[in-house]
Amino acid sequence: MKRREFSLAGACALAASTLVMPAARAQGQKFVAGTDYLVLDQRAIVEAPPGKVEVIEFFWYSCPHCNAFEPALDQWVAKLPKDVFMRRVPVAFNPSFVPEQRLYYTLKAMGKIDELHVKVFHAIHVERLPMDREAGIMAWVQKQGLDTAQFTQLYNSFSVATKVREATQLMNAYKVSGVPALGVAGRYYTDGELAHSMERALQIVDYLIGISRKSA
Repeated sequence: MKRREFSLAGACALAASTLVMPAARAQGQKFVAGTDYLVLDQRAIVEAPPGKVEVIEFFWYSCPHCNAFEPALDQWVAKLPKDVFMRRVPVAFNPSFVPEQRLYYTLKAMGKIDELHVKVFHAIHVERLPMDREAGIMAWVQKQGLDTAQFTQLYNSFSVATKVREATQLMNAYKVSGVPALGVAGRYYTDGELAHSMERALQIVDYLIGISRKSA
């Protein structure tokens, strides 16, 4: 989805770029800065421990291409070397995205994100449930058997609000122009539009991980 586009009909400008098969790892390939990926003018904040390379997936639960990309991304992540630190960051191109950001960080705070992350995508894209407002989210949460009082408290907490603010700041630091998108080491950015496919974007990220190791 493009930053400037807010309707699902025109969302996820990476239309032909998602994939259903895992990407082959880049083997000796070289990619071009400014063409295949961008180098940030100013490094973004990273959370990776010392000695690890951070990779970020920027996503939006309601983006159909983020949904389609998720299985391939999961397979890619499962094969990452131990020195790669992977995390996800939900974006907000406008205020209507914020409830889904809060949903992500609330589930994470409850220790439920690994269990329910894919189920959120399923609820939106298969079950067609309204998850863009708090009422719809709460109805879904109840069906998952979660403690709704705890969820509500966390959803409206200062800590989750801080995470949402930090996610938006990071999105802006990487100059995310559409989702799904990938950031590496606080320095590099690519997406399906730059890479021409999300499969190739993962190959570019493999390449950027290698560069980041050498420059660490």
